[in-house]
Amino acid sequence: MRSVPTILHLDMDAFYAAVEQASKPSLRGRPVIVGGIGPRGVVATASYEARRFGVHSAMATAQARRLCPNAAYLAPRFDLYRRVSETVMGRLRELSPLVEPLSLDEAFVDLEAGGESDRLAGLEPAEVAEAVRGIGRELRRDIRLATGLAASVGVAGSKMLAKIASERAKPDGLVVIEPGTERALLGPLTVRTLPGVGPATAEHLRRAGIATVAEVEEAGEAELIRLLGRAHGASLYAMATGRDDRPVVAERDAKSVSAEDTFEVDLTDRAQVRAEVSRLAERCVRRLRDAGRSGRTVVLKVRRYDFSTLTRSDTLRAPTDDPAVVTETAQRLLEGVDTTGGVRLLGVGVAGLADFTQEDLFAQAAAARTADGGTGADGAAAGDGELPGAAAGPTTGPAVGAAAGPGTARTAGGPGAGAGGPPGPGGAVRSAGGRWWPGRDVRHARHGHGWVQGSGLGRVTVRFEEPDSPPGRVRTFRDDDAELEPADPLPLVPGVLPPPER
Repeated sequence: MRSVPTILHLDMDAFYAAVEQASKPSLRGRPVIVGGIGPRGVVATASYEARRFGVHSAMATAQARRLCPNAAYLAPRFDLYRRVSETVMGRLRELSPLVEPLSLDEAFVDLEAGGESDRLAGLEPAEVAEAVRGIGRELRRDIRLATGLAASVGVAGSKMLAKIASERAKPDGLVVIEPGTERALLGPLTVRTLPGVGPATAEHLRRAGIATVAEVEEAGEAELIRLLGRAHGASLYAMATGRDDRPVVAERDAKSVSAEDTFEVDLTDRAQVRAEVSRLAERCVRRLRDAGRSGRTVVLKVRRYDFSTLTRSDTLRAPTDDPAVVTETAQRLLEGVDTTGGVRLLGVGVAGLADFTQEDLFAQAAAARTADGGTGADGAAAGDGELPGAAAGPTTGPAVGAAAGPGTARTAGGPGAGAGGPPGPGGAVRSAGGRWWPGRDVRHARHGHGWVQGSGLGRVTVRFEEPDSPPGRVRTFRDDDAELEPADPLPLVPGVLPPPER
């Protein structure tokens, strides 16, 4: 642990919900819940207004609706969240080249490694603390000017303490933990505060009479090793005494890339299951290529109707990023899984990642054969992105709102990412619906820019407003209205986040 507080942790407050409130004037000050819309949906983020009703992340959306029925329930808009995140991370990289993103809305920064080191050089510890307060205030101000959003900042001599400081700073605050105050701060906190202590470990410690960080320290390292094993016990004791030497790492190497969906209705048709596996394999490979990686091990995950989860994998002779290879392997793994009772969740992943692909020459040869009218080894055309069973394009269905993101639910055969449904990361669960999912940006030829409040029974209700306008008026249209079309999100702050090129 450092003798001066030079590790900064930034956490954007209720990020997804805050972006939606900044984008939609009528939702400011109101409960907003972002996540899955369907019966199996899960809350991704709840605004602070919704949290007062007991709603929190990872809660089932059905339960959230019971606790807070009057909230706005919106599907995530991950493209916009990523763009806002890039603005925030760009500002952090102006402070230091050592920025360790943990998610779209959270990161560590090593102030000693950046341009701020000159400002801190030669200062006494108390002066350093005051200087980093100034850095934190400037950072929060710059982020608000660039995005219109609030951020909480914690600064300390270690990553663990910096994260604790940012939690104490929420919402929209700044906390600096000065050297010498660490143990007094940690002592009364629960053991769950310490990294690596989950529900099972906390319960194990509770049965041993250990509930707070101070009690962890009092128990001693030998007792913790006896209770938890050498590695975990020694690490926990070090954390409890404030010792955390983990560095800020700019590049965090992913171990795998995957894509998975949970379905509102269990899949019982085998052909439909195969089509979903192909679609997921395509999405997985797209992410693999976006990351500039390849992998040797293809993994298939199947959660059945009774919640039993099966995982099957196959390791290839060489790394690949060929969609045909990943799809064929996943389909072969599926053949060994009994799905007759119904499938609740499917996932396809690639592990054993590498930065190169030994099959490039084979892929090029396959592409050349396809250009001459041939087909790939599995009988499917080897053209880029054309996978067996993949969606041929956008589809529409009963417009009850689709969601993409953690815990949203998906109807099989509905639009996938990039095919009319809201985009989502790995682990997304998608909700039934077509083009008009709640929260989606739209434009009407006569009324201008707006967002979907709800849809169904052949109708779509739109509120017409922009981030810098007063709350807008609501109008309802037929869902096939020729003058209504999906639109790109508008910048939260005019001129700061230009819409992406089509």
